[in-house]
Amino acid sequence: METNDRGERLARALTAIDAVNAEDPNRLTWHGEARPKELLHSERASHWLEALENEAGELLQLAVRAHHLRRWGLPRAEYPKGRAGYHAWRREQKKRHAREAGGLLSGVGYSTEEVDRVGQLIRKVGLGRDPEAQVFEDVLCLVFIETQLESFATAHEDDKVVEILARTLPKMSDRAKGVAARLPMSPDTGDLIRRAAERASPSGS
Repeated sequence: METNDRGERLARALTAIDAVNAEDPNRLTWHGEARPKELLHSERASHWLEALENEAGELLQLAVRAHHLRRWGLPRAEYPKGRAGYHAWRREQKKRHAREAGGLLSGVGYSTEEVDRVGQLIRKVGLGRDPEAQVFEDVLCLVFIETQLESFATAHEDDKVVEILARTLPKMSDRAKGVAARLPMSPDTGDLIRRAAERASPSGS
């Protein structure tokens, strides 16, 4: 496939993904503007991918943009409360995101092998072994810290926030942790991250 054709195919795929995410009925306020939540998340994910890997491959770009595709279609409330219910919901969501993305990508000309690779990244297959899967994880963690951590911390007890962050930080590369440390945040939230980092470190417990 010629370079121009590949570029046009990627542009069509990103447009299709954005069109779906724009349907999200949930809103997040970003710089004073209420945006569809998953459209904002996908845009910020692409931003962080470019910041971490400015020559990221096409399939990684697609996986990042589609990482929460139509997430609102399976509400968390449909699963039991607690960690077991949460993890079951997360597993099913990853399958759904990969399946939804695959349908869109097939429709604009991506091969079965390419669709499968995007699905692997969305499902985080090979995390810990696959460098692209690590970048994908870094991007998602940065989006959460940048767009949701402040409101999440306000709505939950400090110990719960620290516990979740202590499980999140070890998933990130040192480079991504450095980026996260420079993100603007309130002093209280910064303190929660520092406490979580201490708890997550081998000598922190």
